[in-house]
Amino acid sequence: MRPDSFYAAVGGHDTFVRLVDEFYRGVADDPVLRAMYPEEDLGPAAERLTMFLEQYWGGPTTYGEQRGHPRLRMRHAPFKVNPDARDRWLRHMRVAVDSLDLAPLHKAELWDYLERAAHSLLNTFEE
Repeated sequence: MRPDSFYAAVGGHDTFVRLVDEFYRGVADDPVLRAMYPEEDLGPAAERLTMFLEQYWGGPTTYGEQRGHPRLRMRHAPFKVNPDARDRWLRHMRVAVDSLDLAPLHKAELWDYLERAAHSLLNTFEE
């Protein structure tokens, strides 16, 4: 971990675990998003998202070591990511981001990335 990274500045592993855990609490009760997770347990998906976000923000490179290049669009291609799914994802992620005690600048930087990522993963406009 780089000591000057965003990852370190926001509290490292514990912060990203809290973010992802809160996000998946919302996903678990969302019929549209929950249907995109074939696993009975959301734990493996939460672990993957935590590793991805940690690596992206300057933390451990475990995601890349275990899964290779993120290839986000390819990994999401099997799922119908339409505006409704994107908006639901963003709604749950907003709750998760707001649950953290981040400095306003860090909160804005994190949200900007998440919002851009969500928009970039749209792959259909079908209902």
